[in-house]
Amino acid sequence: MIYLKTFFLTFIVSFIFTQISYSELNVKARYVILQDHLSGDILYEKEADAKIYPASMTKIMTSIVTFDLINQGELSLDDKISISENAWRMSQSGYSSMFIMLNDEVSVENLLKGIIITSGNDACVALAEGISGSEKEFAILMNEKAEEIGMENTNFNNASGINDPDNYSTVRDILIMSRYMIQNYPEFYSYYKETTFTWDRTGGDPITQGNRNPLLYKNIGADGIKTGFLTVEKYSLAASVKKASRRINSVASGFDTKNIRSSESVKMVSWAIRNFDTVLITKKDETVKNVNVWLGKKNAIAVSTNQDVYLTIPKRKKKILKAVVKYYGPIEAPITKGDKVGKLSIYISGELKKEFDLFSKETVKRANIISRLFKSLNFLVWGDV
Repeated sequence: MIYLKTFFLTFIVSFIFTQISYSELNVKARYVILQDHLSGDILYEKEADAKIYPASMTKIMTSIVTFDLINQGELSLDDKISISENAWRMSQSGYSSMFIMLNDEVSVENLLKGIIITSGNDACVALAEGISGSEKEFAILMNEKAEEIGMENTNFNNASGINDPDNYSTVRDILIMSRYMIQNYPEFYSYYKETTFTWDRTGGDPITQGNRNPLLYKNIGADGIKTGFLTVEKYSLAASVKKASRRINSVASGFDTKNIRSSESVKMVSWAIRNFDTVLITKKDETVKNVNVWLGKKNAIAVSTNQDVYLTIPKRKKKILKAVVKYYGPIEAPITKGDKVGKLSIYISGELKKEFDLFSKETVKRANIISRLFKSLNFLVWGDV
């Protein structure tokens, strides 16, 4: 009585993508990964799982841990943190700094801006000490969060990313972290596009510094995320560019110079926008289809995905896109809202590209005994559920 049901969705007719010039990408960096943000599809990669020293890209995780604590109500942007000698000395050592003053009381928000906009290593140490008591204890929170979001080849040993052989990652993991930041903290992510920060410090003249992300100063839609530099790793950049409804994320490390980092990052993003399209298949919680129910008080239920579903497709040759609902049905009641009941399979030119779980949008109780007997008899006689 239970059969595998497949339905080609009527809301998606064949999408035809016309032929355009599709050039290969060659990036002058040792480690590279490029992603369509909405679909999560990787468009290009080179040595994406090789070990790197993430330098100041580490500070993305420092911010994420802080944002989590704020969202959980354990910390406030207005909370003040006392600046220790340890944190103050970072501003005297030649590292990029916010230039906080010894024993000053600095708000969490100002420290975050000092980290995100001016890449202040002193602000990282101050925030880590203010939250966890020490930078080492704060690194434990960083690593717990890294594991939670799927960064499989990363270890954080400090909050700033300055020289430490035990502070390592990969460009793939940095991409995971960057995408997570953009998706989960939209209200805080806006800090990353600010081009200047003026620190009106106690006991000294105000200091204005510019954001070190070179893409923010180009008219390409860049709004984040973080540069890095270490002598051993040279120049690196995690970047995100929003163009109309699309967003492209990139991470690269091992650029020889600042100028190469800037020009090659622009080249990567431009290549992705020029050569690919992003197609919306269905939105989260939007009804994909009504599927049959067996022995329930209702004969059908609406099903949906629990996430927005996008697909990124090269703009070359003809591509036929089809979405197919698959489920073993009719689905027997009782059914609870949120039960996984099937799959949404996405094909391009007959090749399976992605699958997403489908969930019931409603609860259906079992029919009473008389109704169930009638339906069973009806099926035996007519084959109609």
